[in-house]
Amino acid sequence: MTVIDAHHHVWDLAVRDQPWLSGADMAAIRRTFTLDDLRPAALAAGVGATVLVQTVTVAAETPEMLALAGTDPLVARVVGWTDLTSPAIADELARLAAGPGGGLLASIRHQVQSEPDQDWLRRPDVIRGLRAVAAAGLCYDLVILPGQLPAASYAAAAVPGLTLVLDHAAKPRIAGDLATWTRDIRAFAALPNTMCKLSGLVTEAPHGAKAPTFAEVADVVLGAFGAERVMFGSDWPVCLLAGDYAGVMALARSLTAGLSPAERAAVFGTTAARAYRLGAAAGTAETGGTAGTTEAGGTAGNAEAGPGAGARPWH
Repeated sequence: MTVIDAHHHVWDLAVRDQPWLSGADMAAIRRTFTLDDLRPAALAAGVGATVLVQTVTVAAETPEMLALAGTDPLVARVVGWTDLTSPAIADELARLAAGPGGGLLASIRHQVQSEPDQDWLRRPDVIRGLRAVAAAGLCYDLVILPGQLPAASYAAAAVPGLTLVLDHAAKPRIAGDLATWTRDIRAFAALPNTMCKLSGLVTEAPHGAKAPTFAEVADVVLGAFGAERVMFGSDWPVCLLAGDYAGVMALARSLTAGLSPAERAAVFGTTAARAYRLGAAAGTAETGGTAGTTEAGGTAGNAEAGPGAGARPWH
């Protein structure tokens, strides 16, 4: 089965600063990361296609990522950024689509987690922008914190024609009290136009956390969304704060070990292919069959060792 890594980043500090890397806990990744840095580890893990995701709210970054994706066969799609609240958002989305690599734009994302207004996603100008994203045939990636999940559910209900992809399961506090997060993630998942990435968890856990620590979160996610609406993402190179690419992949495989072959095929390929419209990649990822449904009750309890870092980076 060819794997799709549905969430990773690249950045060149010689081109643009990444202010979120300024803290001492980010020192290990405060350098330039390119696709050539990612490629050996991704290919060794069986990854045949990736989704490149924006990192900063700078308009110039998305055209650069699209142009890069257009010249590198590893990157199958791009999650970019544009100002969701701009009255000209429809024109900006059309401009991005018309540029080099524009056909690879699959989704838009904004660092909602950094917005001081917990209800930012309820704002009328934001809802208008989300409708423009839907009209352009794109998804919307949500990078939020647990307290913003109710607003995310509001947005998903307000724009039913838009697929909202939840990055990093809304960054739950691994090994902490998950009761409120569990309630709110299930409410979000109850909306049929939502999906979730099994990604970014290693940097939400205490340093040195092993895979059983992550099992409760994985069980909730898989039980709430079903495998057919869950996709794997490495969150490379942010994941390097907690471990290497192979370790993150091993953790994800361990947490999904109790799924059927068809369900694992969904998590590691067909869900991302369907959400982000990966034509050729979709065909190769379907080798385990059609995605099934994971019922509540979970499957991650047999998880083996995995990494944890305890940082909460901007990713």
